[in-house]
Amino acid sequence: MNHVWGDEARRLTDEVTVLVGTSNGGYPSGNSLVIQGSAETVIIDPSVDVVAKGGAGVPVDAVINSHGHEDHMAGNGFFSDVRLHIHEADLVAAQSLDGLMEIYGFEGQEEVDARQTFVEEFHFTDRPDAQGFSDGHQFDLGGITVEAVHLPGHTRGHSGFRIPGVFFLSDIDLTGFGPYYGDVWSDLDDFEASLHQVRDEEAEFYVTFHQKGIIEGRETFVEMLDKYLSVIDRRHNTMLEFLAEPRSIDDLVQHRFMYREHIPASFADRAEKRCAELHAARMLSRGEVETTDDGRLVAC
Repeated sequence: MNHVWGDEARRLTDEVTVLVGTSNGGYPSGNSLVIQGSAETVIIDPSVDVVAKGGAGVPVDAVINSHGHEDHMAGNGFFSDVRLHIHEADLVAAQSLDGLMEIYGFEGQEEVDARQTFVEEFHFTDRPDAQGFSDGHQFDLGGITVEAVHLPGHTRGHSGFRIPGVFFLSDIDLTGFGPYYGDVWSDLDDFEASLHQVRDEEAEFYVTFHQKGIIEGRETFVEMLDKYLSVIDRRHNTMLEFLAEPRSIDDLVQHRFMYREHIPASFADRAEKRCAELHAARMLSRGEVETTDDGRLVAC
């Protein structure tokens, strides 16, 4: 890596380097992964910092997006002359801004604002040439392979990547906030299943795109993953307690089960609504709540 990245380029193995973003990859930045084989070099999730610093520090032959969110695709336009790969379920998000809007489910002024932000702050560039991959696809870079592991829930196509010695978790970020499933393409059951699936991954290093960054050792990873997974049950049980008396979905949204009160409603309400809807559906399927005559929910 060249001098532009300096100490922010953390080499994990001879082939794998993490380009650590601002604030350890805190949003809007992220921790991008560079894998160098004897035949090709790829970058996974080129962040806004990759664009700001003028690249990855080495020539790149292909870009891989872990999923279709703006912060993971910030460098797609910067690397416009190389191949772009993303899981087939999220392919539309890389191909056009209209496709990215589908994943979020924005409406009205929120959509107008998001479009402007994604272009101006995240450099979003339509990539109609993007190619879809599926679970288990192997990118052969020459002497090293990158294997896609489909881990849906955050988005339909969200994927991790298995590389010798390293597992890239993308937005399974292991933060205290817990799993984010607040978009129309998010799914609670899928996310929970993906967390159980990824628990079996064996690696020396686990890398999250945001905040936690580089995690050394399976024991530490499993401990962090279990705490992260427990947030789902904590949210669910807290919602269920709140439904001791009849409440509407709007009541759940206003109470805030994902975001703290200081987060603006213009940002939080859509995600809170999707979260509440998913947990309400789970409660109904388990017989934990019933619907009142006026359409509210109440614990059984």
